[in-house]
Amino acid sequence: VSQDLTEAVEWYRKAAEQENVNAQFELGFMYALGNGVAQDYVLAHMWLNLSVAQGHKDAREGRDLVAERMTSEQIASAQRMAREFSNR
Repeated sequence: VSQDLTEAVEWYRKAAEQENVNAQFELGFMYALGNGVAQDYVLAHMWLNLSVAQGHKDAREGRDLVAERMTSEQIASAQRMAREFSNR
């Protein structure tokens, strides 16, 4: 993993936690692809789902593609994490 990708993840995470819709989208894809982080479909789905909720135009398709690779338990976990993030 390149240092640039690792640093990008950190900046995207900071912005995503401040509810920046584009950062949530980008962070979701970084988790989906394993760019700069270990691949994690649950976290990818969570960030993409949060981006969908804010109206990002491409996030729904990305989230649905990630969901195709997940079990129903993983999807439920990602949805729970997104709700918890939104309710913080």
